[in-house]
Amino acid sequence: MLKTSFESAAQAVGGRVLPEPLQGLATLSGNYWWSWSAEGPALFRDLDADLWDKHEHNPRRLLAEVSEFRLSRMATDPNYIARVQELTAQFESYVNDVRHWQNNPQITHERPVAYFCAEFGIHHSLPLYSGGLGILAGDHLKSASDLRLPLVAIGLMYRYGYFRQRLTRDGWQEEHYGESDPAHLPVQTVLDESGEPLTISVEMRGRNVQARVWRVDVGRVPLYLLDTYMFQDNDETDRWVTGHLYGGDRETRVVQEMLLGIGGVRLLRALGIEPCVYHLNEGHSAFLTLELAREIIAEEGVTFVEAAARVREQCAFTTHTPVAAGNDEFAPALIEKCFGESYERALGLSSHDFLALGRTEPENPEQWYGLSPLAIQMCRSTNGVSAKHGEVSRELWHKLWPDKPLSETPITSVTNGVHAPTWISPLLRALLEKHVGADWNVQILDQAKFAARVELIPDEDLWDAHCLLKKRLVSYIRERAAYNRALRNEAADYIEAGRNLFNPDALTIGFARRVAAYKRWGLILSDPERLRRILGDENRPIQFVFAGKAHPQDLGAKAILQQLARWKYDPLALKHTVFLQDYDQEIARHLVHGVDVWLNVPRRPLEASGTSGQKVGMNGGLNLSILDGWWIEGYDGSNGWAVGDLSVDEDTAKMDIEDAASLYQVLEEEVIPTYYERDATGFPRRWTQMMKRAIATLGPAFNSDRMVEDYARQIYTK
Repeated sequence: MLKTSFESAAQAVGGRVLPEPLQGLATLSGNYWWSWSAEGPALFRDLDADLWDKHEHNPRRLLAEVSEFRLSRMATDPNYIARVQELTAQFESYVNDVRHWQNNPQITHERPVAYFCAEFGIHHSLPLYSGGLGILAGDHLKSASDLRLPLVAIGLMYRYGYFRQRLTRDGWQEEHYGESDPAHLPVQTVLDESGEPLTISVEMRGRNVQARVWRVDVGRVPLYLLDTYMFQDNDETDRWVTGHLYGGDRETRVVQEMLLGIGGVRLLRALGIEPCVYHLNEGHSAFLTLELAREIIAEEGVTFVEAAARVREQCAFTTHTPVAAGNDEFAPALIEKCFGESYERALGLSSHDFLALGRTEPENPEQWYGLSPLAIQMCRSTNGVSAKHGEVSRELWHKLWPDKPLSETPITSVTNGVHAPTWISPLLRALLEKHVGADWNVQILDQAKFAARVELIPDEDLWDAHCLLKKRLVSYIRERAAYNRALRNEAADYIEAGRNLFNPDALTIGFARRVAAYKRWGLILSDPERLRRILGDENRPIQFVFAGKAHPQDLGAKAILQQLARWKYDPLALKHTVFLQDYDQEIARHLVHGVDVWLNVPRRPLEASGTSGQKVGMNGGLNLSILDGWWIEGYDGSNGWAVGDLSVDEDTAKMDIEDAASLYQVLEEEVIPTYYERDATGFPRRWTQMMKRAIATLGPAFNSDRMVEDYARQIYTK
């Protein structure tokens, strides 16, 4: 069995051996299980809070750099030692549980699920994600671990990750990148049988490119990451294959996806892992199907048609994109340049037939090569990520089954969910532990039982916890706003306004997501005078917090963001709105814990699923959303509000006008009055009941344990 670099130095961090009473911290820091345990974050933060924040909650950096005096002091604190020992014991009990999920006998430790994705949002200290896809993948791994579902994950180790965001004084987004040194991360070098770093080779652009292999432990699940940057003998251009997530030109994108798919299969072979199923989470890893076919052809001498039929039996594809333009497509000449004739020959295909695999019109030589058509045609199953998205995907890809009626298009759906222990706030977790049970995260899967227990939470306790979380959010907003305004050398009155920004008692609405035209960031600004009246009501104050990034190459999205950024300089907006720069997992956690309402207004039906609102609902926040994606399934009239209806109009301008009118109406006539309604004792009884309803209905239905079980039963089973 191959080994990792941590196995020989489990108690050493950055060359430092911790004091014996604290050696459990080294063990904990090597596995991201600590991040979703109840005590883990607090345990590391209490070692040195300033250093913890400075290094973005990276436990390896913390333990390597904390002062000797602080270590010595905590190593003589009996209460802290007891906490370390208790959490270490919990962790060892967790990872040493050798049982596995029994409901699908095809999935075993010997034949696990192989989960491929271009990004993984495990924790913000490991910057290998850009947004929702990566966060979903991270939650998938955590739930697989909690459920003891045998699974290994394959991705790429990006040296500079995704971009960091900074807005200029006039609101234009600028990008910068921070380098991630594996020596400072909770990652392990995978070693070969001779004790040397394991390497994987993939030919691309006519050159043999080598990749090092890293391992990240996510509870019981290993995540393997391929890295060309660390291999010094690679051509300089090839080292940058794993330079940036979604960075570079189209050619870089192709070779990244070759490394993920082809290199990922070769990595599994080197590890001695024979999966029971290959799960392609989005089309970025679709080239793995070609590598599987190449293996079969090389070993058995069969035709590509025969090999492809066997590959389909091993692969499952999840699509996350509701429009054709959102799928990766490449010019035919670029595909041929990156692959070369040798790979086509290895498959026994002509150039025409090779390119036809990625086309919806195989005989059209002008059509670009798409990874989603390739994945759909080479996998035994395809699923969307909500019931509505499954319907949209059947319409989108029906052309691949021209002989079938639309209703029989073989695309199903598994609705996304979020990992409850990761996203629930400590205060809400404590309430659930008290009134639902210590195993609340297990009971949450039984909706009727869970709902009955949630109803036992006293209204006052739930409201008090939420108010404390909102005060924390307001403090966080004030600190970030004042810092950003000082950084831009803004006027002193603007900086002071940042320090006094927001009212903890006011209705607080969050809107945070990728900046894109279909997300309709400007919908709330479409009637400025009406919005000014809403914001100007001193008796019923309302405030908005925004966050999100525009893709560096999407100038239209940057212009949308600039419009919002400039609007906040309006004197009224200055008091009631804020934009939090550089949206990441940590900002998201503050928002989903503390907002009263989560706003989501994409243009129907372009939201494949969405998951941020699920995190809010799990914490007792209320969704105010377009009926699209997951909210169609989640909304019941008592756990939040709907904007507009289910209708879709080809006249998008008309849809935008109608939805904006609905948004303002729901805000003015339902959301704001409900929030400020008080009973005879001055308590927001109806609002709190809606909070309970959100927790009881959305927690069980939209958590990733349910999602992963659905995959195991419906998708991973032949």
